[in-house]
Amino acid sequence: MSEILTITLNPALDVSTSVDTVTPGPKLRCAEPRYDPGGGGVNVSRAILRLGGQSKAFVALGGDTGATFKAMLRADGITAAHFEIGGNSRQSFAIVETSSGKQYRFQLPGPSWSPEQTTAMLTELAPHLKPDCVVVMSGSVPSGVPADIAGTINKMAIEAGAQLILDTSGKALASAAANPGPPFALMRMDGAEATEVSGKNFASPADLADYGQQLINSGAALRLVMSIGSTGTVGVSATERFFCQPPKIKTLSAVGAGDSMVAAIAMHLAAGASFRDAVRHGVAAAGSAVLTPATELCSKASADEILEKVVTAEI
Repeated sequence: MSEILTITLNPALDVSTSVDTVTPGPKLRCAEPRYDPGGGGVNVSRAILRLGGQSKAFVALGGDTGATFKAMLRADGITAAHFEIGGNSRQSFAIVETSSGKQYRFQLPGPSWSPEQTTAMLTELAPHLKPDCVVVMSGSVPSGVPADIAGTINKMAIEAGAQLILDTSGKALASAAANPGPPFALMRMDGAEATEVSGKNFASPADLADYGQQLINSGAALRLVMSIGSTGTVGVSATERFFCQPPKIKTLSAVGAGDSMVAAIAMHLAAGASFRDAVRHGVAAAGSAVLTPATELCSKASADEILEKVVTAEI
């Protein structure tokens, strides 16, 4: 099995709690909070561990929050390489209103990076990019970091003989979608992100698959994975187009579903599985994650159970 390296440039200490009713004005007495190390790549590493795999996490951290973060990664049993940044690592908050079941999610900004910090990060990252390694770059890009940073890291990964899976958002995703090459090994986005990047509305999985085919033909990526919430996930490569539909699942929290999906996909690609089989496992892991509260991720037991009920069809 190939090694897996996750990259998180903008991690967050996730704080989750609940309150009976969210109302403006008075102080709201919340339940005992839960703290988890978070951010795209970190969540992927945590999910890989829960699915029975191993990975190394390359994480940019700073300040007191960063120190707490490091201790939590150690406690979770995650092997990590830390890039030290100036300022304090950010936090995010998830609050469940128990009277309605609604979840409110808030994200604070992290420190802004200088060009020198970006260069230093790339220098420290380079030795961790190894031949046959599956690299997962996931999460948002910090302020001050160029929007095309994923393309830069992708070129480094390819030169090292590795392959890069990208799951990002905003300007970084737009830059990746416009990437003229070399292509990312795999790019994941959801339907809303596809609409934001393309400026198009997608009425069906087939429409999403058509857009994915456009990105492949343009040289942006070799494979596209596009999620449509609980409806299912589209997979597209140069030779196949398919739709994976999970069973109906009662959602407790959507936090971590995408990260759990990417974790399972990376694990199975690293183990030599086919693209289609890897996506099926990803859909099952995402379904497992929504069964858990707050910022908890997937579990192997429920993912294996859901996998048996995932239906795959050609598009």
